[in-house]
Amino acid sequence: MANRLAASLSPYLLQHADNPVDWWEWGDEAFAEARRRDVPVLLSVGYAACHWCHVMAHESFEDEEVARVLLDGFVAVKVDREERPDVDAVYMAATTALTGQGGWPMTCLLTPDGDPFFAGTYLPRAHFLGLLDNASRVWREQRDQVLASGAHVAQRLREVTGPPAPAPVPADVLDGAVVRLRSQYDEVRGGFGGAPKFPPSMVLEFLLRHHARTGSADALAMARHTGEAMARGGMYDQLAGGFARYAVDASWVVPHFEKMLYDNALLLRVYAHLWRVTGDPLARRVAEETADFVVRDLGTPEGAFASALDADTVVDGTSHEGLTYAWTPAQLAEVLGADDGARAADLLAVTDDGTFEHGSSTLQLRRDPEDAAWWSATRARLLEARGSRPQPARDDKVVTAWNGLAIAGLADAGALLGRPDLVDAAARAADHVLATHDVDGTLHRTSRAGRVSAAPAVLDDHGDLAEGLLALHQATGEARWLVRAGDLLDRALAGFVDADGALHDTAHDAPGLFARPASRSDNAEPSGAAALAGALLTYSALTGSGRHREAADRALAACGSVAASEPRFAGWALAVAEAAVAGPLQVAVVGEGSEAGAMLAAVRAATSPGLVHVAGRPDAPGIPLLADRPLVDGAAAAYVCRGFVCDRPVTDAEALAEALARG
Repeated sequence: MANRLAASLSPYLLQHADNPVDWWEWGDEAFAEARRRDVPVLLSVGYAACHWCHVMAHESFEDEEVARVLLDGFVAVKVDREERPDVDAVYMAATTALTGQGGWPMTCLLTPDGDPFFAGTYLPRAHFLGLLDNASRVWREQRDQVLASGAHVAQRLREVTGPPAPAPVPADVLDGAVVRLRSQYDEVRGGFGGAPKFPPSMVLEFLLRHHARTGSADALAMARHTGEAMARGGMYDQLAGGFARYAVDASWVVPHFEKMLYDNALLLRVYAHLWRVTGDPLARRVAEETADFVVRDLGTPEGAFASALDADTVVDGTSHEGLTYAWTPAQLAEVLGADDGARAADLLAVTDDGTFEHGSSTLQLRRDPEDAAWWSATRARLLEARGSRPQPARDDKVVTAWNGLAIAGLADAGALLGRPDLVDAAARAADHVLATHDVDGTLHRTSRAGRVSAAPAVLDDHGDLAEGLLALHQATGEARWLVRAGDLLDRALAGFVDADGALHDTAHDAPGLFARPASRSDNAEPSGAAALAGALLTYSALTGSGRHREAADRALAACGSVAASEPRFAGWALAVAEAAVAGPLQVAVVGEGSEAGAMLAAVRAATSPGLVHVAGRPDAPGIPLLADRPLVDGAAAAYVCRGFVCDRPVTDAEALAEALARG
């Protein structure tokens, strides 16, 4: 019989709706039940595309004995970390503090007041049962010690997870970040550190912006080498486009196969910007293929974007990681014939021994094919054959922040690469998220099939969605996106910033946790503070609002200590700081016709990290950058401005490009 999770909108919670475990959703009711029964809370946090979450589910949460032990001695609470990042953040801080590492599934034991007294990640069934038995005994026999321990952990975490002292991020910190990144750089394989190796999307954006501002060859070399290494390895889907979550090895060969919206949204933007700087056809191809993957495979019927494709493929009730994607030489020959199969195996590094499991290989493209037409036809045949295999499940939950990142990436890449279909896809997603998630002046975190969840939006939802709307405003010239972005940012400043200027990830009126999260480091996506800083900075440049520029500087300073000491975990804050140091450089293109189009293309080809732009009719309503910018002798013109103080207008693309090259 389905448990309480059956009514949830979360695909992850619905995966557990038929467990024998008597699950509760996170909320006051669950903790009231723990107090009524005088038992601890078992908190299990994961997400739908998580491989090890599936493993623990099959081993433990589908097991009748485990369910009985939980029912007898605990209130079991299941949380989707993507729906409730606030809950995930505070208990992940506890897990990391208590164990030295984090990950999912996250397993915590809490007092009925929510204080953690045990934390861990994946636990095999026998270990899990042992933990539950020991915890029940200690709860009965040493209650005072457990409560004191939980209270102590909670108090220490409150002390260390609060907002840090602000620290500005000037040019010398940016220079130092590049030096520190170089010391951690993998010269042979690209990226930073060893295995497992994650795509450093936000760090790459910082390096590209730093190169644009300073001319640093070192910054560009790290970005370009890493971009090519990731795109040619097995972490990139060589048939359908799009990136997996990370590589389990240091050479980008074997991925953890889940494909997340946030990774692909950030990376498509990076590769589009890499192409803008280098003209590298590989970068352009990857940007377009990744954008096409997002629209085609993650697009929802309502027009937004789903969260992820699963790491696993289920066959006859058993999960297999990578089953959809890996190939053997024999499988290639079966689809392509002996000769083309052998040729494809050589090109794609599919070996008899295999690079993955059971003699199969991930597909790599370490060199460009000599015959592009042959490869195009071969790729299509392999993709069609792969489509007949069992496919991974899709988490079709719509997350506000991640859709904001996708809107920004699609709008930016679409405008830069001459793909208006991508800009249109971004606009459809923006319309859906605003109509569905922004309810009576309150932004919500998630929806599914057009039904919005009660989960409150957090700071990065506001910042990332505003970022997307501002990119869409610049791609389309439509005032409505600028207006809605300003409204979101003002609500974020009112709802997430204390009187002393400290930013928090949760709103003032959000349900309380044992600590109020205030992350300053990027993880797989921008931190809330960095996301807000970036959107505020762009909005201030587009509107001339000093109030928003001051707020941007404060939000950026909140990330300053991490940016200076650990640049690998502050890529977006560093990228925003590059824009702050370089800008604002504002360009208004007024008029219509081929010359206006050529000038707009010149603006979009410029690389200054502080540049914002808009094109439209002179004095178009609601667009400050077009105010008092007339045509020149009836012809299209471009105004290059710094802080709304403009040079004399130019009327041709070549002169505009020269002006922009001077900064």
